[in-house]
Amino acid sequence: MKRKSAIAALLAWGLLTVPAGAGRLIEPQLHIAKGGTTPQVALTLDACSGGVDERILDTIIDNAIPATVFVTGRWLAANPVAVTRLLAYPELFEIEDHGANHIPAVIGDDRPYGLMPAGTAEGVRREVEGGAEAVLSVTDTHPRWYRGAAALYSADALALIHALGFSVAGFSLNADLGASASAAVTAARIAAAQDGDVIIAHMNQPKRASGAGVAKGILTLKAKGFRFVRLADVEAVEE
Repeated sequence: MKRKSAIAALLAWGLLTVPAGAGRLIEPQLHIAKGGTTPQVALTLDACSGGVDERILDTIIDNAIPATVFVTGRWLAANPVAVTRLLAYPELFEIEDHGANHIPAVIGDDRPYGLMPAGTAEGVRREVEGGAEAVLSVTDTHPRWYRGAAALYSADALALIHALGFSVAGFSLNADLGASASAAVTAARIAAAQDGDVIIAHMNQPKRASGAGVAKGILTLKAKGFRFVRLADVEAVEE
């Protein structure tokens, strides 16, 4: 009831009625607190649809690397074995909301990267809360963070997501360029991370070269003395 009241208030204020125009989509930034003498980063992995990249998952588990995984309801339903594996390591994996069906949280007609947007406030709400319910069903924990498909939002959708009680998970380092980068480029981008960065990569494209680069980049940062933290375990600042 509280969330519905918040939506009604936003509608009354006119924050959810004006479609986001072309060029006005927002890509939020996110940093975590710096580690100082021991630099730290937050590794965040999107699981949109498709399968699971075992190269990344094996590297994380074998090296005890904490990570925050953003999963869609669609991915959870299609990958029960991988979900069981994530749940077996609660000290490593924080599971958060990537939406019900990987639909961009955009009110209006803009199509980030060609993806059909939610379009309306009600569509955004269904996507966000549907994803949260899917996460809750497998973890028994309500997610705190939300990252939308394409990580681009209309301003009114951002206001709604916050009103629903979620923090929006931006990032500061795009490691694999939507799983489109080569292994070498992905590894180099991760290796160049700075203290306080939030890294975004994808773990649902096992046939793409970028996954090998994610695994290599993780090991490079570990060898350089970086600490990996989950978003749940550190102060994070939305920008």
